[in-house]
Parts: sequence; structure tokens; C-alpha cells
Amino acid sequence: MLPIEIKLLLLIVIANGAPVLAAAVCGTWAKQPIDGGRVLADGRRWLGDSKTWRGVITAALAAGVGAVLLEVPAWIGGIIGIAAMIGDLLSSFIKRRLGIPTSGMALGLDQIPEALLPLLAIAGEFALNWPVIGGTVVGFIALELALSPIFYWIGIRNRPY
Repeated sequence: MLPIEIKLLLLIVIANGAPVLAAAVCGTWAKQPIDGGRVLADGRRWLGDSKTWRGVITAALAAGVGAVLLEVPAWIGGIIGIAAMIGDLLSSFIKRRLGIPTSGMALGLDQIPEALLPLLAIAGEFALNWPVIGGTVVGFIALELALSPIFYWIGIRNRPY
């Protein structure tokens, strides 16, 4: 049996990987950008074309299914999926304000909110402390940086990061 910290890390990876896989598999299904193409006063999009309803839906569903397979309640997986996507949307919003283009890399900003927010959302359920949360976030960053080039090489990602 895996420790809960590893299960949570795997669920965060599943939640963040699901939108990437869905983009490769689902074609145009639910590909509409969440921001509807809207721009702010700075002339930049709120989020960009890569932040879609499909990503939010598939992250929550995949993390829910993953949770059941890992013997964690499905609702925990759903919360992790949604919170991971809120973190992703937050980082995308900040990146647009900084002038970083859609799918442009921002080390740390691309990973920390996507891992930290889900852990904070379920911390009370598992009595997670700051060392566990911090270690899990660091683990996610390491996995993200290791897996992204592999996903690019096999054609799932459009960029190697």
C-alpha cells in the first residue's frame, strides 16, 4: 500500500496530465477557451487558448477515477483535479500579465500553484503539515520536469516543457 503522500502526488500528476492527454485525443470537443477570447485593459488575454473547459472537466474526472484506483475517495480526486486547474489558471493569468506567451515556460510558476492549491484544499482531510506539502510540491516539480520531455518525444505535448 502506498503512503498517502505518494497517492496525492500521483493524483496531482493525473490531474495536470489529463488536459494534455485530452488535447491529443479529443480533437475539438470542449476546446472552447475559458476566457472566451476576452482581453484585459493591458491588451492581453485573460488566460489564452490553451486553457479550456475540456481541461477542467478531464482533470476532475481523471483525478476522480485515479483516486478510486488508489483507494482514495473519488470526491478527493475531484477536488484535487479542480484545485489543480484553478492553480493552472492562476499561473496562466499571471503569465499573461507578465507578457509570457501561451504555453511559454515559467519555471516554478508553471508548477507550484498546480500542486500547492490541491494540497491546501485537502490538507485537513489528511492532516497534512507544511513539510509534507512542501515535499510533495517539490516532488511534483521534479516529475513535471522529467515527464514533459518524454511526453513531447512521444507526441503528446507540443513543447518539451
